[in-house]
Amino acid sequence: MLRLSALYRFPVKSLAGECLQRAEVDDLGLAGDRRWMVVDPATGRFLTQRQLGRMAQVGARWRDAGMLELSAPGQAALAVAVPPADEALRGVTVWSDSLQAPDAGDAAAAWLSAFLERDCRLVHVPPSRARQVDTAYAQPGDQVGFADGFPLLLIGQGSLDDLSARVGRPLEMLRFRPNLVVEGAVPYAEDGWGRLRIGEVEFERVKPCSRCAIPTLDPHSGERSSDGEPLRTLATYRRDADGVYFGQNLIQRGRGVLEVGMPVVLLD
Repeated sequence: MLRLSALYRFPVKSLAGECLQRAEVDDLGLAGDRRWMVVDPATGRFLTQRQLGRMAQVGARWRDAGMLELSAPGQAALAVAVPPADEALRGVTVWSDSLQAPDAGDAAAAWLSAFLERDCRLVHVPPSRARQVDTAYAQPGDQVGFADGFPLLLIGQGSLDDLSARVGRPLEMLRFRPNLVVEGAVPYAEDGWGRLRIGEVEFERVKPCSRCAIPTLDPHSGERSSDGEPLRTLATYRRDADGVYFGQNLIQRGRGVLEVGMPVVLLD
């Protein structure tokens, strides 16, 4: 039987995530997931672990709809309130998308800049300012916050187990930053899934996930692997002309609650 074996939320794009037992699904994916982002103050361009490995060491906890908590080694934790949706707007860029997002203020910027050792700002995306998902794969009105392109990422546990065996050492699921982990399927079975249901929420698989360099970073320290793994091994059997793929992007079709242990039902 297929079951939901893990749930992960990443409140701030490219900062550390949180492992959950229960999560709500809203119009942008998991409630609180990738609703915040660290940006360059001069250009508004998003910053990730690709440039700043220390981002992996910054904890982010979404406390409720109005509060984010940041933590990092050697620094006191900081509570950051959700800024008003239409005030202190800053032009920001996520890949090819540009939007106006409210800035979270000087205290959050100073806290992050001190730990990351470079000037940066923290911004938030309210639902009213969310991005349209690429209509080559989605319907008009499908939206996403600050995730790369799609609201949710699913990975099969069997796929990670197979990759670990090929690499020759256990790999942490957090290297791949999924939201949903499903166990009970053969490796890469998720490649062929269409629609699925978990609890009362239906999901549509829309596109394989093309991987950047972040899986080569230790998910706790941000240090890069000296042997290029696991991307080096993935590239030997999961590559096509457009990139190296691992995991599947999903779009939710409705709202509801997910809990670890729930059955996963394939609809087509």
